[in-house]
Amino acid sequence: MVEPENTNDPAHPEEQVDAQARQQTGQQQARLHINETDIKTSYTNAFRTNCSAEEVIIDFGMNMVVPNPDAQQKGDESTQPAGEITFHVNDRVIMNYFTAKRLAMLLGQIVRQYEQRFGKLNLNAADRTQG
Repeated sequence: MVEPENTNDPAHPEEQVDAQARQQTGQQQARLHINETDIKTSYTNAFRTNCSAEEVIIDFGMNMVVPNPDAQQKGDESTQPAGEITFHVNDRVIMNYFTAKRLAMLLGQIVRQYEQRFGKLNLNAADRTQG
């Protein structure tokens, strides 16, 4: 006896995405045409999120460090902060929760595949710089 695959198993995210796509299209085949004539490419190293009852809002941008010249002149003994980080927002994406969930699942899958290939990503910057 062959048991049906469990498409809700978190160990198989690609099956979850496929199952969700079948549910959304009513099990029908659909041809997707992608129009990239107005595409804009930007780089981000930071984001901020907000949400309402119906939408998820993600601001993408750049964290930029602006050094404090007073702190640099006085050295480590200064009580002045070394600098200031400015978050410059470039793009805002607003989506419904269904799209946000699909995006979260896909990003999770992409990161898992990356870590399987190249090793675990350490989010603590201090740990990454201590070679």
